[in-house]
Amino acid sequence: MLSTSRKNRVRYLTAATGVAAALTVGVAVAPLSSADMSTRHEQVFELVGKQTSLGDLDLGTAGVSVGDQRVIHEDLYRDGKKVGDHSVVCTYTRVEPGALQCLGTFSLPEGQIAAQALLHLPPPSSVDVGVTGGSGDYRNAQGFVRTVPAGETERHFTVHLTG
Repeated sequence: MLSTSRKNRVRYLTAATGVAAALTVGVAVAPLSSADMSTRHEQVFELVGKQTSLGDLDLGTAGVSVGDQRVIHEDLYRDGKKVGDHSVVCTYTRVEPGALQCLGTFSLPEGQIAAQALLHLPPPSSVDVGVTGGSGDYRNAQGFVRTVPAGETERHFTVHLTG
């Protein structure tokens, strides 16, 4: 049987994985050009993220504490084909009730996208993560990614970009 501290750590870190996975996954499939931005339209599309690595850093007091981090890498798929990857770091800013600041960078041949979210625990069944900027074809990216967990290592995403 897991101790209460261990149960809380598992619950919080599982939630952090879901948010982290959402941070930047969706925004890379459809590059935004300056022409796209002048028409101010919305693009909506679906993606699947599959975790390829995960690491937890216990940086403070033993167990879950402020400053601990979860580092995640995922491959992104659309219609069964790999379309990109991203990395995310979530840092605990509060333990009881839990809160994590998650920052992600998504890299594609066309450029990079940055996204972030403050996750309050326990998390809702879906989380909206804000796109905060980018480079290359994504330098004007705006919008959000809605993420829904689909098991321990997979997430389903609905990407909403405006431009």
